[in-house]
Amino acid sequence: MTALPGETPGTVGTDTPQDTVSPPEAGAEGPEHAEAPDAPDASDAPDASAASDPSDASDAPATSEGGESSGTPADADDDAKGEAEAEADADAAPAEAAPAAELSEAQAELAAQRELRERIEKRKAEKAAPIAAGTGLSGTAADLLAAVRAVESGEKAGTAFFDRPAAAPASRRPAPAAAQPPRTPAPEAVPTERTATPEALDAVRAVLTEGGAPEALARPAVGALGEQAAELLRTDPWQLLSVPGVRPEQADGFARALLGADCGPDDGRRTAALVGWLLERAALQGHTALDAEAVRRALAERAVGDPEAAVRDAVEEGVALVFQEGEEPSADDAGAADGEADEAGDADVAREPVQVLLGLDRYALAEESLADGLARLVNTCEKAADWAEAAASAPGPSAAELIRTTAAAGLVAHSGGEAARAEPAALIAAARGLGLRALGATHSEDGRRRLAAATGDPDTAVTLSGLLSGAQGPGRDEDGALALDLLVVLDAPQLDVEGAAVLVEALADGARLVLSGDPGVLGSAGAGRVFADVLASHACPQVVSRTPDPGPIGELVSGIGIGELNQVDAPGKEVVIVPVRDAGEAVHRTVQLVADSVPRAFSIPAEETQVITVGHGGAAGTRALNEALKQRLNPGPGRFGGFDPGDRVVHVPAPGRAVPGVVLSADAEGLRLDCGGVPVVVPQERVESSVRHGWALSAHQAAGMRWPAAVVVLPGDAAQGLSRPWVYTAFGRGERHLSVVHGVDQALPHAVAQVPAQERTTRLRPLLEALPTPDAAS
Repeated sequence: MTALPGETPGTVGTDTPQDTVSPPEAGAEGPEHAEAPDAPDASDAPDASAASDPSDASDAPATSEGGESSGTPADADDDAKGEAEAEADADAAPAEAAPAAELSEAQAELAAQRELRERIEKRKAEKAAPIAAGTGLSGTAADLLAAVRAVESGEKAGTAFFDRPAAAPASRRPAPAAAQPPRTPAPEAVPTERTATPEALDAVRAVLTEGGAPEALARPAVGALGEQAAELLRTDPWQLLSVPGVRPEQADGFARALLGADCGPDDGRRTAALVGWLLERAALQGHTALDAEAVRRALAERAVGDPEAAVRDAVEEGVALVFQEGEEPSADDAGAADGEADEAGDADVAREPVQVLLGLDRYALAEESLADGLARLVNTCEKAADWAEAAASAPGPSAAELIRTTAAAGLVAHSGGEAARAEPAALIAAARGLGLRALGATHSEDGRRRLAAATGDPDTAVTLSGLLSGAQGPGRDEDGALALDLLVVLDAPQLDVEGAAVLVEALADGARLVLSGDPGVLGSAGAGRVFADVLASHACPQVVSRTPDPGPIGELVSGIGIGELNQVDAPGKEVVIVPVRDAGEAVHRTVQLVADSVPRAFSIPAEETQVITVGHGGAAGTRALNEALKQRLNPGPGRFGGFDPGDRVVHVPAPGRAVPGVVLSADAEGLRLDCGGVPVVVPQERVESSVRHGWALSAHQAAGMRWPAAVVVLPGDAAQGLSRPWVYTAFGRGERHLSVVHGVDQALPHAVAQVPAQERTTRLRPLLEALPTPDAAS
C-alpha cells in the first residue's frame, strides 16, 4: 500500500513505527516521521512476500461496548504508544524547480538547515586543520600578539602601543527597526519536488525492471540518489534502501536479480547499507544515535556473519560516526586501579563502562552545533538586568519568577500545562514594556493565535516555521541574526534537534532564549528530545509553573501526567465516556458525536470538534473515520484529487509539520487551501503525497493545538500501543469538552499507570553537561 501523506511505510497501521532495531533503545516514544512523499508500496519489489507491511496486522482497531456515560474515563483507553508516526511528515524533498520571487516557508526552512550544515562542516574542517601559531587568537589576545611581533621585528617602536585613547565599543546590533504595517498573507507556495530528467528516469526504470523492482520507484530513487541513480543502483543494488519504504528483504531480492552469484549476506555494500538503514529507521523513532551493540544485534538478525566487522567497515566508509559516552580509563588510571586491586583484594575500583554509540553525521552535527549555541547564549547575555519592577507587576507568582529568572540568564527552561502558557505571555509583555525586542514562537498557527490573544498583541506571536523563513517576525539584522533580544519558544517538546540547531544558530550573542512547554506531552516528530535533554542536563535555570489547569478536563489530564486515571466530577458533561463493542460501532458513535451530540449539547459546530485516534489503518483508524465523517459532513465525488471544497484536511509542507486546513478550490496551479487564515496552494503533483483528510488526526499531529471539543477514539486493538504521553496529549486537546470512545477495557488505566514515555537515545544531554556553563543551575 502506498504511504499516506506523512506516514512512514511500515508504520501505517498505528502511531508506533514498526520494524526498528530490535533492542529497547530503538523503541522510542515514536515521533511522527518524515518520508519520501511519493514512495510507492515497496511490497511490489522482489521478495515482497517476506517484507509485507507488519503494521497492517495491527491496523484494524477493535472497539468495545456501547452506551454513553458521563463522568471520567476511568476505563477510557490510551493511545498508541509511539504515536509518532509519519503523519506529520511528508515530503522533505527541497524545491529546486521553478524559481520564485519569494521563498516559501518550507523552502526557507530547508535552506536554513542546509546553510547550518555547511557552516558546521566548515567549522569542523577548520578545527581539524593545522593551526599556525597565533591564528587561533582573536580580539585583545590577537592584538597583543601582533604588537609583540611588530616590536620584535623592529617594524614599530614599543612606545607606539601606549597612551592610545580607547575606541568606543561598537554597537552589537542595529537599533530596532521601526514597526512595519501588518502584511496581507500571500498564497504560500509549496516546494515542488526536485525535477528529474527523462533520461535519468528512463535509465533508473530500466535498472529497476532488470532487478524485478516496480518502475514506480524510479522517481523517488532519483530524488534520493540523484541523476546518477541508475549507475549507483547497478554497481550497488543495496542503495535501493535509500528510497523510503524499501525494506532489506526487498533490496536483497533486487540485488540477487542484478548480481546473481556475486550477491551474499556479508557483501560490504549490503552491510554498509544496512547500518545506514538501521540508523535512519532509528531516527524515525526519535533517536539521534544507537548503541553499537544494538546495531550489531540487528545486523546478526539480518544474516550478517560478522556484525562487528560490518560496523567497523561502515564507520571507516563514513556511513556512520562513532561516539563514546562516558570516560574511558587511561593507561595510568588502569595501572593504578590494578595496583589498588592487588593491595586491597576485592576493593571496588570498577568504573562505569563506556557506551559506544553510532549515529548519522547530520544528527551528530546538529547536536554539537545546538550544544555550542546554547552554551553561547548562556555565557554571552547580560546577567545584571534589572527587571524587578516588571516582575512585581506580573499577574501571578509563577509569571514573576519567570521574569526574574529570565532577567539573569541567557537560557531558561519553563515547564507547565495549558494554563501556564499565560506566564510566557506575561514575560513577553514585560520585556516589550522594557523596550526589548521580545517575541513568542509556537509550533502551530493555532498556538500562535492563542499566544497573541494572551499577550493582547498579534505582533508578539509567530510560528517557528514563519520566524525561520522570514514570513513572520522582525526579520534579520545586518549580521544575519534574528533581530531579537528575547525569544520565547512555546511547545518546546515539539522541537527536534535539527530545527532547534537552526533556531539557536539564528540568535545573536546576548539574546535570551526561553524554552517553554509541557514535559508530559508526546515528543517531537523529528529526531531528538531537545526540551527533555535541556531539563535533564540542568544546563540552565528552570522554572516550574504552579498554575494548575482548570476544570474537569484539566483535573483529569493533570492526574494522567502523574500516572493516575482518576474519576472527575463533570456536572456539565465536560468529560463523557462512550463505551463501544467493536470498530464498526466506534466509527458510528464517533460520527454521531461530531455531527449531532456535541453540537446539540454544547453548541460547538462540527468544524470545531477534532477527532483523535491511535493509528491510520484498520476499521477505526484515521482513514476509516475520515471516510465516514466526510460522507456525513461534506459528501462529494472528490473531484480535486479526492477532495471537495469544504473538506477538512491536514497539509504536511515539511517534515514534522502538520497544518490543518480547509479545501477552497482547485485550478491549474494546484489545490487551494485555507490553513488557519493563510492561503496555501499545493501543486497537483504534491496533493496525493502531502494532503489528506483531517477530520480525524493522530495525537502527534494534534500536539500543540487545541479545539473547543475533542473526540478521542481508542479502538480495542490499540492496547499494545498505549502510553501515558499519548493519553496525556490526546485528552488535553479539548478546551470545553472531551468525549472518549472507549474500546480497550483495562488497557487504558494500565497504560497511564505503567507505560511512561520510552527514552530516546540522544547525545545532547552529555554534550550540554560537558560544556562550561558557569551560570547553570545545579
